[in-house]
Amino acid sequence: MAIELKVPSVGESITEIEIGEWLKKEGDPVAKDENIVVIETEKATVELPAPESGTLAKILKQTGATAKVGDVIASLEPGKTEAKPKPSEPISKESGNTQKKSAARKPTEPKQADVQARVMPAARRVMADTGLKAEEIEPTGPGGRILKEDAERVAAAKVGRHEEKPSAPAGDREEEVVPMSLLRRKIAERLVAAQRTAALLTTFNEIDMTIVQQLRQQYQEQFQKKYDIKLGLMSFFVKASIEGLKEFPALNAEVRDTDIVYHNYFDIGIAIGTGKGLVVPVLRGAERLRFAEIETAIAKFAGRARENKLQPVDLQGGTFTITNGGVFGSLLSTPIVNPPQSGILGLHAIQDRPVAVEGQVVIRPMMYVALSYDHRIVDGREAVTFLRRIKEIMENPARMLLEI
Repeated sequence: MAIELKVPSVGESITEIEIGEWLKKEGDPVAKDENIVVIETEKATVELPAPESGTLAKILKQTGATAKVGDVIASLEPGKTEAKPKPSEPISKESGNTQKKSAARKPTEPKQADVQARVMPAARRVMADTGLKAEEIEPTGPGGRILKEDAERVAAAKVGRHEEKPSAPAGDREEEVVPMSLLRRKIAERLVAAQRTAALLTTFNEIDMTIVQQLRQQYQEQFQKKYDIKLGLMSFFVKASIEGLKEFPALNAEVRDTDIVYHNYFDIGIAIGTGKGLVVPVLRGAERLRFAEIETAIAKFAGRARENKLQPVDLQGGTFTITNGGVFGSLLSTPIVNPPQSGILGLHAIQDRPVAVEGQVVIRPMMYVALSYDHRIVDGREAVTFLRRIKEIMENPARMLLEI
């Protein structure tokens, strides 16, 4: 009897998903718990495993189609799937010694069909337009798949090696229409909703990063040896933000109808850019985490985001958000609050700049920081003072240990 492959519940309030790439074709054998298809939700991308071993008999929903939780998207014919043993290699005698012929062979090159199967359709179009080959591109997609961004990255690098990019013919004005993914649509909805419903303002300051940079340089080797993770900047800002939020709880609150809900815990969202959009996994109970635990959690989130393995539960909730545009070279920006939160801290690139210190002009590593906030519940005085508090702590991080 055929086994129905249904869309599972993938998170609170998620009722619709979009079918991504089918990892198996009709007629392919599948093992129990082997991933069959990628499904995209408004919050994350997940891979759906086979409930039992068997054969993928029929695909009912193709890539790009939408489906609701509980819908049947494919059927499996049950049955054991066992890998066929490889035929034994013939033995030959060479120079009086018995050897397997395979020992002298070179590793088998991947079949062209297998290479093509790993190339996503959008990436294949870029390759066709630019003359790229699959072996020239390093894949970053799940299962070693080549994404559109991978092809574009290599194409851009090739263009950069030429003195001047040839201009396109006057008649070459092609357009490509690509539907928004559910994740991108959700991002768009939330950003527009934030600007429509909240009274958003942004205040700025700058931070002298000298001492933090010195601490990282001084203790980096010991830290990495002990915890197997690098000491980054984000853990400092998470700690500093929590201290600021304790003093200004409105920035850790939200508007709910006509009420203000103050959160007596600190679930800090960390914005991470992916090829499919911005995601904000949440450090839960961040006030209880040590520096190493914060850095480790963020590294795991980033790894799962790159591999499209973030779960909806990773992205739910959050009382305050930190976003770092500096990793992309941003010098200054106005981040948008992640609703229903009331505040977001934006970090930017560190630049050596001349500043006045005790009447002398010196060169210091400086970072602009921005705080966007919901003016409905956060006053300008609170926002400015919060950001100044972040500056004070980061310029003298010993305050975090002494709690002063």
